[in-house]
Amino acid sequence: MLRPRGLPEAVLAVPAACVALLAGWVPLAAAEHQIVTIGPTLGFLSAILLVAYLADLDGVFTWLGARLAAACRGRPRRLLVLTFAVASGTTAVLSLDATVVLLTPVVLATTRRLELPPRPHVYACAHLANSASTLLPVSNLTNLLAFSATGLSFTGFTALMALPWLVAIGLELAVFVRFFGAELAPPATARPAAAPPRIPPVPLFALVVLGLALAGFGVAPLFGLEPVWVAAAAAAVLAARALARRRVRVTVLVAEANLLLCLFVFGLAIVVEAISRHLLGAPLRALLPEGTGLAQLLLTAVLAAVLANLVNNLPATLLLLSVLGPHPAAGTVLAVLLGVNLGPNATYLGSLATLLWRRVLAGVGATPRWREFHRLGLYTVPLTLVASVVALWASLRVLPAP
Repeated sequence: MLRPRGLPEAVLAVPAACVALLAGWVPLAAAEHQIVTIGPTLGFLSAILLVAYLADLDGVFTWLGARLAAACRGRPRRLLVLTFAVASGTTAVLSLDATVVLLTPVVLATTRRLELPPRPHVYACAHLANSASTLLPVSNLTNLLAFSATGLSFTGFTALMALPWLVAIGLELAVFVRFFGAELAPPATARPAAAPPRIPPVPLFALVVLGLALAGFGVAPLFGLEPVWVAAAAAAVLAARALARRRVRVTVLVAEANLLLCLFVFGLAIVVEAISRHLLGAPLRALLPEGTGLAQLLLTAVLAAVLANLVNNLPATLLLLSVLGPHPAAGTVLAVLLGVNLGPNATYLGSLATLLWRRVLAGVGATPRWREFHRLGLYTVPLTLVASVVALWASLRVLPAP
């Protein structure tokens, strides 16, 4: 979380994993199993990060920002609703990192250009990077890590999480409208009409590739293909076009794939396995309830949310998956995901995405206020978490999971 001197997280995680292996805290066979299990997941992560970067290079986010500015007509509340829609879609399709790193600066620039209060809109990007990441298996690294454990298909996962996703976003919007009411009110005096923003050309090629990739995520399992191959194909098409036009270098593409982040997750998985075996595994097994009734799902989600805010949502996910064992009930895993995805809106430390969002804003001179962030989280997290779990419970009654 601290990243002294900008060093990547892998600098600490990989040696820590080596210590765990050399000390015998994790058998070598177990470490190999972890690497084989999460390898495709991390391959997908690299590919989708590259897709998001290349989509930005093609002007997708600049175009979205211009469309937001034109559509809101200078009204802050309308801009907030549009930001919620764009951030939710970006998070679901391109993962939460794209919302934090690529969309947040665009939204901030849009509010400054329109002379509107930026806080409601940039805070929306942070919250939706977490709370809108529950819809698809590909929306969040936590989802990807847990997807195979659910035993669900891509469409089955999405069908069960659709209602919780909508409920969480709707409640977030209602709280934001109330919390930032003064800043979202129309100005007391009319501003002079601003010149309409110039809308750049539609990045048709990139949008078509993204649409085909999204469709491919749903269709690929029918042919026995993992989502990583769809994401890799989309990245290859966009990268080939960018290279042919000499808009990017190979070294930049390698850097944007963020292979060091994959090494970090590998190391973290081994360290968490050691912690599960020798420290927290037994207490968590005693606390986690059995069954998928409403009370059990609520308790599971709350435990996951608390753990995410104590140790960050990525290690919390790895730890809970280790404790749940090889064949947990799909409803239990989905409740865990609601906890580790919605819970991090309570504190800065809850998710790496929130820490990255704060770093992005600090880099452009708009550092958020920590008291305000935590106060907003206090209003949103309990409400969205409980309501989303109830929605999941209802979905499980209609669409029974294995």
